[in-house]
Amino acid sequence: MKIPAIKQLVENHSLEELMAAEAAIVDEQPVAIEVGGDDEGEQLTHVLAAVWILNEMEDNGTDFKSALRMYTQKVRVSIS
Repeated sequence: MKIPAIKQLVENHSLEELMAAEAAIVDEQPVAIEVGGDDEGEQLTHVLAAVWILNEMEDNGTDFKSALRMYTQKVRVSIS
């Protein structure tokens, strides 16, 4: 998981674009937007993180930094 790749997605793409990118990656189709990552798994991780962060920002008025911190905390808890 690379934070700069997630930040780039959040800042430059809409939720609809990210959802389409998620579907394309899952279906092993070409992705219409540029998604950073070493492989499809990492790209999917970045897109899912960006979707979660955008939803948090829109639903709760959370700023990017706080939403990113919340997401990374959730990831750490899930792998502990």
